[in-house]
Amino acid sequence: MATTTSNVAELTINTIRTLAMDGVEKANSGHPGTPMALAPVAYELWANTLNYDPNAPLWPNRDRYVLSCGHASMLIYSLLHLAGVKKVDDHGKVESGLSVTLEDLKNFRQWHSSTPGHPEYGFTTGIETTTGPLGQGIATSVGFAIAERWLAARYNRPGFELFNYNVYAQCSDGDLMEGISHEAASIAGHLRLSNLCWIYDDNNITIEGRTNLAFSENIPDRFRALGWHVVEVEDANDLNSLADAYQSFLDNVESPTLIVVHSIIGYGAPKKANTSAAHGEPLGAEEIRAAKAAYGWPEDASFLVPKEATEHFAATLGARGRAAREEWEALFAKYKQSHPKQATELEGIQRRELPAGWDAPVPEFPADPKGMATRISGGKALNMFAERVPWLLGGSADLAPSTKTLLTFEGAGTFSADDYAGRNFHFGIREHGMAAAVNGMSLSGLRAYGATFFVFSDYLRPSMRLAALMSAPSIFIFTHDSIGVGEDGPTHQPVEHLAAARAIPGLIVLRPGDANEAIYAYRVAIKQTKHPVAMVLTRQNMPTLDRTKYAPAAGVERGGYTLIDAPGGKPQVLLLATGSELALACDAFDELAKEGIAARVVSMPSFELFEQQDAAYRDQVLPKSITARVAVEAGIRQPWDRYLGFAGGFVGMHSFGGSAPAQTVYKKFGITAAGVVAEAKRVLGK
Repeated sequence: MATTTSNVAELTINTIRTLAMDGVEKANSGHPGTPMALAPVAYELWANTLNYDPNAPLWPNRDRYVLSCGHASMLIYSLLHLAGVKKVDDHGKVESGLSVTLEDLKNFRQWHSSTPGHPEYGFTTGIETTTGPLGQGIATSVGFAIAERWLAARYNRPGFELFNYNVYAQCSDGDLMEGISHEAASIAGHLRLSNLCWIYDDNNITIEGRTNLAFSENIPDRFRALGWHVVEVEDANDLNSLADAYQSFLDNVESPTLIVVHSIIGYGAPKKANTSAAHGEPLGAEEIRAAKAAYGWPEDASFLVPKEATEHFAATLGARGRAAREEWEALFAKYKQSHPKQATELEGIQRRELPAGWDAPVPEFPADPKGMATRISGGKALNMFAERVPWLLGGSADLAPSTKTLLTFEGAGTFSADDYAGRNFHFGIREHGMAAAVNGMSLSGLRAYGATFFVFSDYLRPSMRLAALMSAPSIFIFTHDSIGVGEDGPTHQPVEHLAAARAIPGLIVLRPGDANEAIYAYRVAIKQTKHPVAMVLTRQNMPTLDRTKYAPAAGVERGGYTLIDAPGGKPQVLLLATGSELALACDAFDELAKEGIAARVVSMPSFELFEQQDAAYRDQVLPKSITARVAVEAGIRQPWDRYLGFAGGFVGMHSFGGSAPAQTVYKKFGITAAGVVAEAKRVLGK
């Protein structure tokens, strides 16, 4: 096999192609066709454009590469291997070994290899975000681009251009069919994110066949209408045209760029190229041999990695990235001397640490039977903490006046195409795009939040699920949390949504029961470094509890705590509640006491935090010996069964809600103190 300078690019491209074929074939599972088609597209980007140091894969000013069409994962795994990207441990320390070894490529899609079926953030160094659900990668890339713009606006100084990285996202026909792509592209175009480049693989093939079965949009025109710069490359194998397209992106400073690349899926496979058969299944030994022959590759060689390919990446990407990274580190050392406060903030952002003293003091709302909605007390807490944490920022899906998530203190500002330093974001009515962007911002080290009504959590659930899968500490703020929405009726009254949120592994759901619980709930949310949080808040007012009578609200941090107990700590029945129903449980406690029935009220704002406590604490709050239990929550019973068992009672929803004033709706559905008392008596057999 010839390895002269003139054909080292082709050699490297064919190495990527053959590794993809071999990996999928050995696994007997996967998607070979797209990596075969996109090998030259990715090669040209990585070898000659990307600003990335394989020896320092977490360098803050690195360019980000996102493979949104995550089913083509052998493409990025091959790139990571050939580029020699080093592995980083859980503490951010660079190890001597590779992120993806040749053995990992051979163990594609196998248990505990670094090459799972779709790229997973936090599992394989070099994967910037988890992808696979189509549209998620490109939408998250918008958050990466936003983060760069914000970091640059806040921290760059004359002579100190610390942040100027670009974000590249490889996407497919499927990515651009998904609805989230419209939301994300619209946001990016509106914000004129010229540091963002989507590379669209237009191969006209999906699983079912040709894309014209269901897709006939003029993609270039669509993106131009959204304010994007569009470049077309007629042949994915034309490296000169690809280089020109990437340069066109770099030269454009007015808008995001879409590079439309026309490719042939399964390029080189004589029978399956340009067919859906090349998409999602192994090519087969005979077809692989024929494809390798077409590449001029040894037909019987498997997982062949010529040293010239790795040396070529080291001489291009590696040398360029190392020089840029070393120059940046020298610049940052000078920056620390000239701007020590800002440098300390940046180091905290990179380590996901918060400023010293950010959460002290914690104010306390006075007891008030009229009280306030937790969306209001929560908004006050958010503003208080955001003043203390300069990189706590976010916004709402056009609902800030209702969700109370606008940062109103002096200097907060609004993030826009004219001012990238602002901390208030207007995501528009784009819940899904908002959540994905928040994930990208969180993965960039910012403490980012997005807000909407709880019923619309359905519209962003896939992004919230991915945040949990990635252990990304995104904050999702949901208000108007129950039938307490009242007159807006069942279309806007969440009923099953608490159960749905609690069903996501790794997502911390917080539903505080009064103003002071809301403060501590926000304190918990902002402290998270490895879990996303769903903050669930009321529209309607609820009493602010008298903490001289009830236990301190700091108990929120343990997920569940004894709010008020029977004399001597010997209750006959446990009353468990969250959110707006906590006050009902307290009223029921008093009514039961009048009838000589000893109760304990347990506030349970977070099942997930409660489950993190040791068994002794959980048993102290919910003694196994007390089987008479009643939960009260304006949602469905399902998630409560773990605490209620077969003998427990439930006061809540068993259907959708209805349109009427909130108090009327609660009464009609029996979610009242009297209803709790009656259910407590029932489980006690009285």
